[in-house]
Amino acid sequence: MSLHDEIRSFLAGMILSHSGWRGIFSVSADEEDRTGEISAAQGIIAAGAAVVFAEYLRTKGGAGKTGTPVALVGRDSRPSGTRLADIVNAALMSHNCETRFSGITAAPEIMAWARSLEPLPNICGFIYISASHNPIGHNGFKFGLTDGGVLPAQEMAVLSANLRALLADPDSTARLEEFLTTELHGVTRREEESLSSSSASSAKKEALNAYFKFCDEVAWGDGGDIAGALQKGIAEKPLGVCCDFNGSARCASIDRDFFARLGIGFRAINDRPGEIAHRIIPEGESLEPCRILLEETRRSDPRFCLGYVPDCDGDRGNLVVWDGKLEKARALEAQEVFALACVAELAQLARAAGTSPNERALSKVAVAVNDPTSFRIERVAEAFGASVFRAETGEANVVALARKLRKESYTVRILGEGSNGGNITHPSAVRDPLNTVLALAKLLLVKAEGGKPGLFELWCDLTGQAYNDGFSMGDIIASLPQFTTTAVSAPEAALKISSADHGALKGRYQKIFTAEWEKRKERLKDRYGIYRWEAKAYNGIEEQDVSADFSKAGKGGLKICFLNSGGRPAASLWMRGSATEPLFRIMADAEGTDRQFEQELISWQRDMTTAADKPQANRS
Repeated sequence: MSLHDEIRSFLAGMILSHSGWRGIFSVSADEEDRTGEISAAQGIIAAGAAVVFAEYLRTKGGAGKTGTPVALVGRDSRPSGTRLADIVNAALMSHNCETRFSGITAAPEIMAWARSLEPLPNICGFIYISASHNPIGHNGFKFGLTDGGVLPAQEMAVLSANLRALLADPDSTARLEEFLTTELHGVTRREEESLSSSSASSAKKEALNAYFKFCDEVAWGDGGDIAGALQKGIAEKPLGVCCDFNGSARCASIDRDFFARLGIGFRAINDRPGEIAHRIIPEGESLEPCRILLEETRRSDPRFCLGYVPDCDGDRGNLVVWDGKLEKARALEAQEVFALACVAELAQLARAAGTSPNERALSKVAVAVNDPTSFRIERVAEAFGASVFRAETGEANVVALARKLRKESYTVRILGEGSNGGNITHPSAVRDPLNTVLALAKLLLVKAEGGKPGLFELWCDLTGQAYNDGFSMGDIIASLPQFTTTAVSAPEAALKISSADHGALKGRYQKIFTAEWEKRKERLKDRYGIYRWEAKAYNGIEEQDVSADFSKAGKGGLKICFLNSGGRPAASLWMRGSATEPLFRIMADAEGTDRQFEQELISWQRDMTTAADKPQANRS
């Protein structure tokens, strides 16, 4: 196979989505490859990514931006990141960009750093080399400007089209090949040198300082005296946090110093960048080492009651907690993590506004979430008089929706993808485990003071639940609205399908579903209180009722909402093809604690989706 054919083949296998570009960057094509060796074709694609971004920055100059574009470059801790960073930095410089390389850097860190550069007269942006939660042999690229997040979907579509056009031109790929063999010959760094120099570089220090400052801005928001109230709570009831870094980019970030400055104890394992000890995605079994660490640490130091596990780029972080009601540490489900963060941040808003049980409604407050987020969030928001708006899965979509809502005069303090855990707290535009841990710390430790209620006390008042001043994390978890939801990491939540046309698949699914509904509707009403259904499609930031035609959902999310006698959502079925993995994802959500009902729903969804994927499903 010629080099041009290799490039074309590799590009065809890459996922180029609004969340970033990802592929298996290894000579072996093994997604678990730890060698860090990449092929010539993969190197050319990396150089091409840098070239199209350099050109994109120049087109964004305008409006008082002059001079040479500034491109920040950082990477997560994957072994192939060393070579890819060399290529990206060199390609940017060869296309008249000033580059600042911060080495191994957490995704929220490089985005905070980019945000801090907004006063510069030059147009600025960042390339972040990462494949997020994908296996270690994967890698890829995220792009952004100085608004604190990744590029929106429409801008990513432009970059993707430009990359395809560049690599489809044999003359362009020949120039990139020559660049790699001449300009880059002999400049590959050893991994040890890259790791040690990154933390000492001026760029890395600049990134860390910007991130530290920004985290303060995010944590306290306009919550009045919330910082002082938390500090007082920590002094009265000391807190400790465990972390299983799993060799991620967060090993080289601010975590230890951030918690130490607040007076929070900290203990970590797997804390050397690149020493990835287990599966990267922080779900299911990947949370077990942290759970064990929390239990072991608490035996000798009862301060410790929280733990977190980030993914490789350090934006997603799911939690383990010490549950005093069970007297053991346990992993939280992703949907629980997001719900707890929403309670904390909405309570902070309500406390600052002086909200009481007799004055529940915050003034035009919204929560922006992705389409598979549990309906539990609607119940949480109702308590505060807040509204919930949904976008298609993808962090960029949720951020774009929140920005649209703010233009419509909504306050959007918290947003995120509840199905994946973690949260985005404004003004941040990316998930950050520090924000998630701090949200729970505020909920646990901010007590009544100066005529203002504590955050958990306020939540209990607004939901009519009894409050006990000696509450524990277990009590907070137990206070959440009860929903049972399929975990993203559950085997039954992912399918391999053959249909390339997802809109057509959903059209076939509609025929199957409506026939099945007629068979099941009486049982669903009698046993589960479900009276009717409606179908919603989510494409980008748009929600559309597609009850008459499921195929209009296209490649976006499709959600069947089951309504109770009062017209409130009581359960749902959801589906969407992943934009970052070769999987078709499905999910079920049901009010209450009946795991059997959720299992019945997800099994039903799996059977219907599988049937719709078969050619014979076209037949009436």
